[in-house]
Amino acid sequence: MNGPAPGARVPRTLVAGVGNIFLGDDGFGVETLRRLTREELPVSVELTDVGVRGVHLAYELLEGWDTLVLLDVTARGGEPGTLYLIDASTAEDRGTEPAPLDGHRMTPDAVLALLDTLCAGTGAAPPRRILVVGCEPACLDEGIGLSPQVAAAVPEAVRMVTELVRQEAVV
Repeated sequence: MNGPAPGARVPRTLVAGVGNIFLGDDGFGVETLRRLTREELPVSVELTDVGVRGVHLAYELLEGWDTLVLLDVTARGGEPGTLYLIDASTAEDRGTEPAPLDGHRMTPDAVLALLDTLCAGTGAAPPRRILVVGCEPACLDEGIGLSPQVAAAVPEAVRMVTELVRQEAVV
């Protein structure tokens, strides 16, 4: 039998594109999300362009998502355009030092570090799974447009996310 049983609750997945399109490869998450809008995804998947609005992401995470997939640049020392799939599902995976709440500096890692505190204060539950599809940047200088290496990685990132959300929809 494919999918959940009749009447069963379908797990909800939020895919959030993060980044600043005015800083070169930092626009990876936003561009990947834009391309995902062309894909046929399960109805339980919502796409949101967070951009640089980390506070928006923080509030969105309080809405009862089962899975969060973040799309962002991730500098880990690899070759530019390298894709990473990072599981940040536990507090240890995302860092336990809560960052100060600053609406102008709420990066995704700051939001994730505060996630348990935000949920405790509101009674919400954090997503069961938090996955980051990250891409090694080549250039984060001012300017619009992705480097050739990161632009070439976007179709593979779209494929990865499409596969992930289809798997999550039947978990």
